[in-house]
Amino acid sequence: MLNLSTITKKLLPALVLLFATATANAQDWANIKKYAQANSKVPPPAAGEKRVVYMGDSITDFWINNDSTFFAGKPYFDRGISGQTTGQMLVRFREDVINLKPSVVVILAGINDIAENNGPSKLEDVFGNIVSMAELAKANHIKVVLSSVMPAFAFPWRPAINPVPKVAALNEMLKTYADKNGITYLDYFTAMADARKGLPSNLSKDGVHPNLQGYRMMEPLAEKAIASALKRK
Repeated sequence: MLNLSTITKKLLPALVLLFATATANAQDWANIKKYAQANSKVPPPAAGEKRVVYMGDSITDFWINNDSTFFAGKPYFDRGISGQTTGQMLVRFREDVINLKPSVVVILAGINDIAENNGPSKLEDVFGNIVSMAELAKANHIKVVLSSVMPAFAFPWRPAINPVPKVAALNEMLKTYADKNGITYLDYFTAMADARKGLPSNLSKDGVHPNLQGYRMMEPLAEKAIASALKRK
């Protein structure tokens, strides 16, 4: 029969590995490693290339899998990470946007902050994180497309939260900032919201994430906004 000391010695290596893995994951709070290998393989932009990086959360992350044809053959880079809040995106903005040297960044963020994925946060702080991303882009000569927060009537994973008033308030803050600073505002909300100010069932299965039809409604809006941003001085 194994005694307690023998069992502890046998388990110790596994426990150390588990602790080390958990610590590493905690240290990479913004999940910078997710795209590190892909980013290392991105060459400098070719002459005349109008590279676009899509920065966001799951809505952006799932886009390329739902409609890969939208990205195929274009200098588009999807840098969405499911579940992320604006603070996490801000931390990885240099690695996943600036270092790729795009002409344009399309920022779609804020819904997970409203869902309190990383705990409660003030809308002013969420807005500030998005503004910081926009200012970092501008400082690096990257045109900005500032997307509205998508419609959401309820969160399946946070049923106690009513997102509607906060989505409206944050979108108003973003639009006002964009208008005052000569930034292109991409209004997905007005184009896609139903009477409840959520995503209708024909555009989404869960009321938060677009389906293929939803993404195909977003795509021409995004490309029009990109073209508008490229024309700005």
